[in-house]
Amino acid sequence: MESVNKPHTAFVLGGGGVLGAHEVGMLRALAEAGIAPDLVVGTSVGALNGVLLAAAPDTAVDRLSELWGSAIVRTAFAGSWVTRLSTLARTGTHLHSIEPLRGMLSRVIPGTFDELQVPFQCVAASIERACARWFDSGPLAEAVLASCAVPGLLPAVRIDGEHYLDGGLVHSIPVGRAVQLGARRIFVLHVGRIERPLAVPSKPWEVGLVAFEIARRHRFAEEMATLPGDIEVHIMPAAFNGKPGLSDLRYRDASRITDNITRAYQASSEYLASITTPLR
Repeated sequence: MESVNKPHTAFVLGGGGVLGAHEVGMLRALAEAGIAPDLVVGTSVGALNGVLLAAAPDTAVDRLSELWGSAIVRTAFAGSWVTRLSTLARTGTHLHSIEPLRGMLSRVIPGTFDELQVPFQCVAASIERACARWFDSGPLAEAVLASCAVPGLLPAVRIDGEHYLDGGLVHSIPVGRAVQLGARRIFVLHVGRIERPLAVPSKPWEVGLVAFEIARRHRFAEEMATLPGDIEVHIMPAAFNGKPGLSDLRYRDASRITDNITRAYQASSEYLASITTPLR
């Protein structure tokens, strides 16, 4: 599917692992403001958040709040160091099995794209073709798993004989896709990193982190710079207060989830209240 039926408002949800909790706060602020999507586009953890929104818009925020509070991080990245090293030794490629996440998804989302209440697309990176593939039909859980398959942490997902890794490798915040599909008003939900200025690295571990951030941000910046003049874009604030450092590597750290949701909700609510142009 290369288009949807004349979408007006799109929610674009970016990737970022455990920091994806920020998007839940943004979604709550949008729901309270009476703003709903005609189209949902997601990548990586944004695909996971986005598919629950598309499946049941009226209850999505409460369901996501519950899942982020209890299950998502623990399920996706379960296991002690012994378990993780055992998995790596056995597979040679990743630390975690994807089966727990597959099981969780099968319990909370429909089986196929056709069963969603709102049109939804997610992206993954094809290994064999070294390019993006957008999923908009067929089995839903496998497409979302492919979009969430973080290299080194989770295995590549095989679909139709091809192997896929995390969609953030090719589209970290896929605004361009929403425009391509016809959206005229776009709300960008992200994990907060784009609010943090990058600085020249001064420590060994910062070199890789800064290089990664440049790689994940550049396409979003290019797409934002070339948007048609008649496209209305709102980048929801996350009030992200993280600083570059080793904490960026703690992909299983769930200690700040509640705080991240709350801060993003408060900042996004204030932003929406400040807009003078009618949004509904």
